Amino acid sequence: MDVTPAAGGAWTDPACPVARTVDLVGDRWSLLIIRDAMDGATTFTEFRERLGIARNILTDRLRRLVEHGILEKGAAADGRSRTYRLTEAGQDLFTAVVALRQWGERHAFAPGEPHSVLVDDQGRALPELRPHGQDGRPVTVEASHVRKAA
Repeated sequence: MDVTPAAGGAWTDPACPVARTVDLVGDRWSLLIIRDAMDGATTFTEFRERLGIARNILTDRLRRLVEHGILEKGAAADGRSRTYRLTEAGQDLFTAVVALRQWGERHAFAPGEPHSVLVDDQGRALPELRPHGQDGRPVTVEASHVRKAA
């Protein structure tokens, strides 16, 4: 996996995991491609149709996601086209995508405004994600801090 900055330059904040993650997958199109890959999209055409994204931008984002080990490229059954599948690192973004989705459900829609809902294999909405400490108690912004790298 290539862990160089996504834009090819310097890291935004080299010691911060949030900044590095945003540098690698934080632009709008990359996150939406990852979301759609989680929802079963595998081909260039499927991503393009679902997202309405320009071909050149999609090509660039797919290339970057493959380079950074988020997606892997394979051959389609027809042998001519390519498929894209989430790697283990890409699948590991599921919790982050769920957290973004749940934040959006709470803060990006007016009360009663319809929106899509992520459900489990039994058709039930996922429970709200909230961080918990080692002792199982909920952790809030006020009850946590970042220990800076030396």
